[in-house]
Amino acid sequence: MPVLLADSQSYNPIYGTTNNPWDRSRTPGGSSGGAAAALAAGLTGLEIGSDIGGSIRNPAHYCGVYGHKPTYGIAPPRGQSLPGVVAASDISVIGPLGRGAGDLALALEIIAGPDPIEAAGWRLDLAPARGNDLSDYRVAVMLDDPNCEIDREVQDVLQKTVDFLAGQGVRVNDRARPDIDTGHLHSVYIKLLRAATSRRLTEEVFNRHAEIARGLDPSDESYFARMMRANALSHRDWLAANEERHRLRLKWADFFRDYDLLLCPVTAGAAYPHDHEGERWERTIIVNRKRAATTDDLFWAGLSGLVYLPATVAPAGLTSQGLPVGVQIVGPQYGDRSCITFAGLLEREYRAFVPPPNFD
Repeated sequence: MPVLLADSQSYNPIYGTTNNPWDRSRTPGGSSGGAAAALAAGLTGLEIGSDIGGSIRNPAHYCGVYGHKPTYGIAPPRGQSLPGVVAASDISVIGPLGRGAGDLALALEIIAGPDPIEAAGWRLDLAPARGNDLSDYRVAVMLDDPNCEIDREVQDVLQKTVDFLAGQGVRVNDRARPDIDTGHLHSVYIKLLRAATSRRLTEEVFNRHAEIARGLDPSDESYFARMMRANALSHRDWLAANEERHRLRLKWADFFRDYDLLLCPVTAGAAYPHDHEGERWERTIIVNRKRAATTDDLFWAGLSGLVYLPATVAPAGLTSQGLPVGVQIVGPQYGDRSCITFAGLLEREYRAFVPPPNFD
């Protein structure tokens, strides 16, 4: 894992760098990169990760395995958090990674539900899957967005998946969108994301970030500026951002009255070469022959993560370089079983886990 779980790569000064078994010069993703790499290589059969910014979904996509980010709050984090941490973090969830959708379903049944204190007052009753055939589902498709451009090769793999679904009688709409401004959603997500992760900062680092935030130009909307401001966010400003989040939740709920699932990318591209120089927000990757910030990928994590929605990643194909591409299957709040079941139907009818070369 990366230090503080704070990277889309997996390296640290104690254990070194984790490689992607599909191409050891590339990252397996992060923060659950070791988990996804071990699954793809056949070293383990099931893993549990956490996801606040794609830390289950990105590694599943980069390593060609399955991953599920549950609806926020249905799997209590006690026992997964570091010793001494008892309060659940905003946005963050724990969820499974595996080599098949059935493993995700089994693991979710085990970890989901109230912890012992809450079990005195409520029980979890997730909605059943929409159906057991692909044609039972109404699917919206979103393969690109101005907040994070998607590499053409990745789009092509995902489009082939969509074309297959349409041929199987799935009701597909590639223009349907919730009534939201995705740029606004992303802005709210970065604010609440970095406010949530600020609790891991030392007092010294927090004070330094607060000082930087005070000196920023108010018109600066770079990722770095947004992060610094959010790290030192006042409670009043957090409450305002939280209100915006819940307005967006209602928009998503309206959308999912007409559609059962939304299919979208996981990240801008396939697994990228190791790059440990500088800070995360300074690093770039190549997308459609242009440089793009690695932090742009947070858009596809926050699209569902901000508003508590479940999302399953399933293998969709390979790029021309032989790198895995996953499809992100987003469902309505508490629609976890529909996401995982749909991933299982794709596994059965279209593409299942394929081991990396020399690991079968």
